[in-house]
Amino acid sequence: MNDLRQTLETWRANALAGMAELGLKPKVEQIGHVLSVGDGIATITGLPDVKSEELLFLPDGLTGIALHLDTETLGCVLLGHTESLSAGDPVHGSGNTVRIPVGDDFLGRIIDPVGNVLDDGPTIKPARFDPLDRDAAEIVDRASVTEPLHTGTLVLDAMFPIGRGQRELIVGDRQTGKTAVAVAAMLSQKNTDVICIYIAVGQRSNNTLQVVDSIRKNGALERCIFVVAPSDAPPGLQWIAPSAGMAMAEFFRDQGRHVLVVIDDLTKHAAVHRELALLLRHPPGREAYPGDIFFIHARLLERAAKLSPENGGGTITCLPIAETQAGNLSAYIPTNLISITDGQIVLDGRLFREGQKPAVDVGRSVSRVGGAAQPKSLHKLSAMLRLEYAQFLELEVFTRFGMMVEERTRQTIEHGRRLRALLTQPPSPPRSRAMEIALLSAAASHRVDSLPLEKIGAFVAGIEAWFAGVARPLAEQLESGNPLSEEEQHLIDTGIEHIARDLTA
Repeated sequence: MNDLRQTLETWRANALAGMAELGLKPKVEQIGHVLSVGDGIATITGLPDVKSEELLFLPDGLTGIALHLDTETLGCVLLGHTESLSAGDPVHGSGNTVRIPVGDDFLGRIIDPVGNVLDDGPTIKPARFDPLDRDAAEIVDRASVTEPLHTGTLVLDAMFPIGRGQRELIVGDRQTGKTAVAVAAMLSQKNTDVICIYIAVGQRSNNTLQVVDSIRKNGALERCIFVVAPSDAPPGLQWIAPSAGMAMAEFFRDQGRHVLVVIDDLTKHAAVHRELALLLRHPPGREAYPGDIFFIHARLLERAAKLSPENGGGTITCLPIAETQAGNLSAYIPTNLISITDGQIVLDGRLFREGQKPAVDVGRSVSRVGGAAQPKSLHKLSAMLRLEYAQFLELEVFTRFGMMVEERTRQTIEHGRRLRALLTQPPSPPRSRAMEIALLSAAASHRVDSLPLEKIGAFVAGIEAWFAGVARPLAEQLESGNPLSEEEQHLIDTGIEHIARDLTA
């Protein structure tokens, strides 16, 4: 036995000496094995040198992320279906974290979070592979948010303007039109230089297909990317989907381009995170490592920003969506996201059921960027809009009890009702900037107060036909967002006057 051991040691020494003469170093590869697998999680042994969040390779092209490191085993979140995986299968470490394919070839395509094609198009050739999780841009590398992002929703562009590089939460109960507001913002980028990335987390496949069809019919599909992790996808893919979409957005931002990211929605993402945390025996609360859901969402949304001109000036604007229960904004996930973002658009279930769409609660909604990112033409017209609308809502409560009101109060209420009718709009198509300027001009000048309430819809349709016909050159001028000249304002007022007069004749 001693002779055999001595022979092996001599052979090993000679082999190392020979490799050293050739300038070679011995390579040691660790191979682990699967102990158990289930619910999108695999327990693995035999890989003591694996780092946290390292990418692991399993049989049949399956990959995973090492998240839970123990003394003898590790917990791995699998990024794919696990039907072919069983106990005893070999596992290899990669020595690197997860990287996502990015590039211009992904534009106009439907993919999963790791870059696999889900549509019928050709194979995608990525420009490069970027890390799934990156540090957000430093404060010194950023610039103030001053460029407007047109959403096509009048109540938002007038009262809660959004700028390029902003993070604005869309929050509300189920079936209140949250996705419709976000999709309208995507459709509004049809004639702009903004690239749109829609990230579906835990959504039904038919709902995602409806979004894709809407963009295909009314938007610029060739400048959109759809990152889809549906409700029947493995939990691991749903968990990395927001970060994968953000990594793709950063590819364009670093080139000085502009991106709008819609995450639909982070409530389902939080539920997946809790599921994985419990399966990995992590505490799902704030003491979790490498981070609880608040840390993950904060790190994710902080990646949306506007870079300084010295760094290219690119922007990522993020519209995350969150779902509430019975309008409870003080719940754990909505509270977290409100504290992270630069404002929130609150959609109210009662307003939605009453037919006011979009059902924006103007009392609880806010944009912390505000007028700094609002076109000058809209900023002047909407200066008093929110105050007037808030006064109307407060006074309207008293009329529900049949109370007698004075003439001035009655006029304020009637003006408010017509203002609410102007702010009501279908989810598609979105309003053009010219239409928004005309409607706000009509509201600010009180020219619609003489119209019967039931004719407000015809008045809006009349303005659309006017801009599509004889006033098309004026509409093209108004799209710039520059302050209105006296001539432009006169033309708008004259057109409004003629349309209103025809409806009251």
